[in-house]
Amino acid sequence: MPAKVYLGLGSNLNSPARQIRTALKAIAKLPGTQLMSYAPWYQSIAIGPGSQPRYINTVVAIETVLKPRPLLRTLQQIELRQGRKRIVHWGPRTLDIDILLYAKQTLHTRQLTIPHPRLNERSFVLYPLADIAPNLDLPDGTPLAKLLANCPPKGIVRLSTGGSGGRTG
Repeated sequence: MPAKVYLGLGSNLNSPARQIRTALKAIAKLPGTQLMSYAPWYQSIAIGPGSQPRYINTVVAIETVLKPRPLLRTLQQIELRQGRKRIVHWGPRTLDIDILLYAKQTLHTRQLTIPHPRLNERSFVLYPLADIAPNLDLPDGTPLAKLLANCPPKGIVRLSTGGSGGRTG
């Protein structure tokens, strides 16, 4: 049975809009995976060291038969194909794909934590997530609306580019 998964995508290098579009196409082609919808795109200030270009972010809803760790490995392969280099923690990148939520599962390993450990403090993830799943509850029962109330949209701008307009909530 496929699991409903939400992924966060971000890019601030090498034509970020193109990077996001290319990643969406690659995700849609994953084995045993269906791209359900994606949120409008947001521009955000970079979190990390030094002066960095602004990011373009979105959230994608998929249904997949891939389990969390194989899904992570597959997403990291997409990042690598698109030029991702892990040099500086929270440094600029061509593409970042994070597993935000995987069905109602919780997982904590050295390689992967689900729900994403900083989900509740990142407006550039919460707002696009709310665009496609406004009534979502986290695995612990916390409503997404409560997280939004505690995380103002400071530093993010909704762009007219991107988004499927579809809801999967």
